Amino acid sequence: MNLLDACIDQGVKRVVSLSTDKASSPCNLYGATKLVSDKLFIASNNYTGSQDTRFSVVRYGNVMGSRGSVIPFFMQEAEKGVLPITDPRMTRFMITLEQAVDLVWIAFNDMVGGEIYVKKIPSMNILDIASAISEKVRIEIVGIRPGEKLHEQMIGLEDAPYTYEYDDYYKILPAIHSWSKDPARIKNGKIVSADFIYASDNNPIKMSAAELHRWVMDKKGLIGKI
Repeated sequence: MNLLDACIDQGVKRVVSLSTDKASSPCNLYGATKLVSDKLFIASNNYTGSQDTRFSVVRYGNVMGSRGSVIPFFMQEAEKGVLPITDPRMTRFMITLEQAVDLVWIAFNDMVGGEIYVKKIPSMNILDIASAISEKVRIEIVGIRPGEKLHEQMIGLEDAPYTYEYDDYYKILPAIHSWSKDPARIKNGKIVSADFIYASDNNPIKMSAAELHRWVMDKKGLIGKI
């Protein structure tokens, strides 16, 4: 709220919040705080007064190779000869730093205010991620941790009536003030089906272990430093 108030007071034109898949149907406190942040950024478009300040949100999961992603963790554990896997069914979205930054620029150039942008990105099974890191190590199933999802979700069923599809991304429009019906916000988007859910297990775009392995070899010096 301090940031939102300061941006309005200082007349900042465009503000984009970096959100996460955990904000969609959150199952832990961290996800709940991200959802609250998303809601505040959307609702703040009501309170800009005479200022031209506009707020929107971009939503994606862990950036590939970042300190918070599983890739540097697996690389470290692989040196011990064992990779701990919580659940062999687990799937995760995969996004590069370049794709994440590109989504922010899309939001800046497209936003009217209150939109949530979700990039179309591939997903992978956790065993394929492990295989891309090393095929020689032993896999140990350790069980899913409290507050951890089996599959990541970017767009939930409750957002389907307000979600539009574009070539490279989805856009969730605000339900307030009928903004989800606003042609200026919709532009050339196509409304998704009423039962639409965008999650890592039903994602039609997949990344293979071979593709991830090539990426890891190319970016090896940067992994864990982002």
